[in-house]
Amino acid sequence: MKRITLIFLLASFLLTSCGSSTNSSTSDSSAQYIENKGSDTIVNLALAWAETYQAEHPDVRISVTGGGSGTGIAALINNTVDLANASRQIKAEEIEEAKAKGVEPVEHIIARDAIAVIVNAKNPVSELTLQQISDIYSGKITNWSEVGGEDRPIVKLSRETNSGTHVYFLETVLRLGSKEDKTLFSMDTLLLPSSEGIISEVRQNPNAIGYDGLGYVPDDLKMIAIAKEAGGEYVLPSIETVNDKTYAIARDLYMYTNGEPAGIVKEYLDWILSDEAQQIVAELGFVPAK
Repeated sequence: MKRITLIFLLASFLLTSCGSSTNSSTSDSSAQYIENKGSDTIVNLALAWAETYQAEHPDVRISVTGGGSGTGIAALINNTVDLANASRQIKAEEIEEAKAKGVEPVEHIIARDAIAVIVNAKNPVSELTLQQISDIYSGKITNWSEVGGEDRPIVKLSRETNSGTHVYFLETVLRLGSKEDKTLFSMDTLLLPSSEGIISEVRQNPNAIGYDGLGYVPDDLKMIAIAKEAGGEYVLPSIETVNDKTYAIARDLYMYTNGEPAGIVKEYLDWILSDEAQQIVAELGFVPAK
């Protein structure tokens, strides 16, 4: 009897599942789809936008996935995505590769972001210059005592090389914006696949230093105030200091389309730049594009 009951329940479950799938397919048959992929910095913002837009436009379905700016741009090049999210500008060689495949990348600035340098709340260090941060990540400075902290080894954390944030930090901080500079991350830098991974490691390790988009930094971690040069003013990242350009590590955030957007994609991008959508930008700790 137990076996018969189990078989009956299983059959009922399969029928219900099949019925649900059929109904879902029928209800979505007239939906318009937007495929959105790329930057992990932008992914939470993109998810919030998609959720709000779909609630107001029930005939639209928006798929949002991360994977890094490189992943999004690769999808754009292969013409498998409607919107590619990137926390860095597309490279000249990527544009050439796209054009060779008949794809014409068009850039849209959708928000701005500050890159916060973060340490454990127990770390007494609160201020660093850009040069000191560069020296830490390149391996010239290896102990917190060299920058006014305790006698502890510095554990360096970075995003992986596919991340637009990694590329931006390398060019802007390690190389101090110089195109001729070939400084690289020290070989003992730990590369982590996500913003959440860096947050988690800094939270657990009092010796760690990491960097992340301002919108990802929780209250229980310490953000470092940064001076552009020795003797300069130390500034914390915020919407205000990004807008007045006093914070040293700030950037634009992008979406890329294949050619000028049209139809539902254009309508969605227009909405992203609206006051309603840009308010979500501010609520999540990013800086509105306007």
